[in-house]
Amino acid sequence: MTGTMYGYIRVSTKDQNEARQLAAMKQFGVAEDHMVVEKQSGKDFQRPRYQKLLQRLRPGDVLVVKSIDRLGRNYTEILDQWSYLTKTRNVAIVVLDMPLLDTRQGRDLTGTLISDIVLQLLSYVAETERQNIRQRQTEGIEAAMKRGIRFGRRPLAMPQGFDGLAAAWKQGEISSRAAAEKLGVSYQTFLRRAKEHGVCSAS
Repeated sequence: MTGTMYGYIRVSTKDQNEARQLAAMKQFGVAEDHMVVEKQSGKDFQRPRYQKLLQRLRPGDVLVVKSIDRLGRNYTEILDQWSYLTKTRNVAIVVLDMPLLDTRQGRDLTGTLISDIVLQLLSYVAETERQNIRQRQTEGIEAAMKRGIRFGRRPLAMPQGFDGLAAAWKQGEISSRAAAEKLGVSYQTFLRRAKEHGVCSAS
């Protein structure tokens, strides 16, 4: 007896459109009432619709996804899910974007070995690319900081009169606490902003 075929569709945000994945599932032959759409980040597998789908899957069923990154966000997660579904749950997987990743076919040792090798290679490449992107982002931030570009929230503008009070503090005419009180800020904030402006108190 042939198992039931289900399609799992995930988009990372509620603003993304799942139409392309839905069309691919329909063309492949997945019944509309067996398509599960999840609009949620794939950072973990605590996804309610995915978890409910796992409970419905029975040995011999087929899970169809558009691409392997629908199963996870990194190399380890994808391989873990693949192993769990195919070996623990005895469910077949079809990856539409990669015909070699179709465990309905070639269930002999050679077919299984080829599928596993292709999966690991693709997962490794995807994970390496993500790491390269993060590395490029880090290098870009470091280069920008060296050029004087600052990241994070802009500091709040100081109240009117800050410059005069900072100058008076520099000359020792007023304490930092008194100046801060006049400005309505903490003395730590006053000192920090004064130092950021290159103001040093009189010795």
